[in-house]
Amino acid sequence: MQYIRKGSERGNVNLGWLNSKHSFSFGQYYDANHMGFSALRVFNDDIVQAGKGFETHGHRDMEIISFVVSGALKHKDSTGNDYVIPAGDIQVMSAGKGIRHSEMNASECEEVNFIQIWIEPNVTGVQPAYLQKSVSDKNGLELLVSESGQDGSLKINQEARISKLALSQGESFDLTVESTATLGQAICTL
Repeated sequence: MQYIRKGSERGNVNLGWLNSKHSFSFGQYYDANHMGFSALRVFNDDIVQAGKGFETHGHRDMEIISFVVSGALKHKDSTGNDYVIPAGDIQVMSAGKGIRHSEMNASECEEVNFIQIWIEPNVTGVQPAYLQKSVSDKNGLELLVSESGQDGSLKINQEARISKLALSQGESFDLTVESTATLGQAICTL
């Protein structure tokens, strides 16, 4: 099964301090035709104004992946992690049996733009975990997130993969999906 939703088709919620484009129903955006895809529940493109953000709140049993497109995002959680995630970095927070965290724009003068993806885990009640790494700026396909952590990717608790594909103008790429994939393929474009 394949699911494709173009960036121009996403729902939009603008709260003033937050302008967010949603690929699936989330928060104040509801669309019965787009409730998620297999274990994929959230694919949001968020822009947060300077000095603003998501105050401390809780999650459990969810794999939360954030990729900072521009600016910097400040992460702080109840397990002691306190990091600034710069543009070009990806973060995985496995909420496990429960975690409280905040996500704030690290700048008092520039907005931050980040992609946030939520994936339901295939195991519940595990210890919360935090991982972060820089993403290369090279062209081609780069595995960022996987169940096994292969090829330097960040590990999550789900049979899922997230990759980045960067191409030069006029360049093309043939993508093949492994035949063992049971969850399907979701493609969300910006």
